[in-house]
Amino acid sequence: MALEHPDLAPDTLTVAAGRPPREHDAPVNVPIVLTTTYHETRAPEAGDRIYARGSNPTWDPFEEALGALENATLPALVFASGLGAAAAALSLIPTGGAVVMPRHAYAGSISLAGDLAAQGRFELRTVDIADTDAVLAELEALTARFDAGQVMLWLESPTNPMLEVAELSVLTDAAHAMGAVVVADNTFNTPMVHRPLDAGVDVVLHSVTKWLAGHSDVVLGALVTSDATLRDRLLAHRTLHGAIAGPFEVWLALRGLRTLALRMDRSQATAAALAHRLVDHPAVRRVRYPGLASDPGHERAAAQFNGFGGIVSIELDDVATADALVAAVRLWLPATSLGGVESLVERRRRQPAEPTTVPEALVRLSVGIENPDDLWADLDQALRVAAGPRDGGL
Repeated sequence: MALEHPDLAPDTLTVAAGRPPREHDAPVNVPIVLTTTYHETRAPEAGDRIYARGSNPTWDPFEEALGALENATLPALVFASGLGAAAAALSLIPTGGAVVMPRHAYAGSISLAGDLAAQGRFELRTVDIADTDAVLAELEALTARFDAGQVMLWLESPTNPMLEVAELSVLTDAAHAMGAVVVADNTFNTPMVHRPLDAGVDVVLHSVTKWLAGHSDVVLGALVTSDATLRDRLLAHRTLHGAIAGPFEVWLALRGLRTLALRMDRSQATAAALAHRLVDHPAVRRVRYPGLASDPGHERAAAQFNGFGGIVSIELDDVATADALVAAVRLWLPATSLGGVESLVERRRRQPAEPTTVPEALVRLSVGIENPDDLWADLDQALRVAAGPRDGGL
């Protein structure tokens, strides 16, 4: 399923990549292949399909399309979940090595890394990823003790849910100069907003569950790299650990990918409009959104990204107010996860694994594709209900 036009724009690639060959009577869309094994007429050779834990034809078009979108020279690797992909990425660090991770990275990634560190797999250091000097100091201290390839820098930018923005190229170049491996979680941005491989990152991680699939109906993950050696190691981990995706779920993810550009455009435009309105709302203490000129990460995001994403985080006066907001919405859906067509709202610290440095009254908004005015009307009324009577009123 080689793509005929590799230089297409990302929004075109979402539609064109991963299609069947253009032959007479061929289907426009790829089929779902449901099988556990493959017919053999000779001894297996490299590249042969032998057993479905190793490969499935339904995976190929999605992996091709995502690889093309991330500007990789190799197809992506799809996994059973985002954490399955994260586990494979962390497996690249040998036992006894070290991992530097943002203190506000996705709670699942931090929890997994913390669990592995407690088992003695590696040392874990968490940092403020927006503080470039602090990150570099931590890397210098670790790489002075370890050999090349024994330290990993884990990037997430913007972070979840604080939306801090890192200097990706600066950190990646410095990490490589020190012999570290660099992994970047690109779930929030997607390739529509940023391509970390272009910044020199070794491996890109996606929770495909979120924006890529986009409909809150599949759980999948993916890794992308242009390094053939790293890809072989990641593929071996997927096969041996059984972190494989169901063909139907991957088929759904590819279908979702076809509208990624349109969904991201809509979500980003609405998120920006809501963020600007929220700044002036009397019930909101603070708004975090890289698209705001007043946001600490705005200049970096504007310089590095092709957009500002569809996530907005707000801080309210206290936990009771935040919980009341979530209870009062009627259009927004109170639920964890993000990146679907529906708009979701959640007080993040209700999750036990959320870092304690995330404010208790922080509410994360995942902006979907509904009418912006309807979303604002519901959010505004819920904020007013949650805040209750105040001096001067709301």
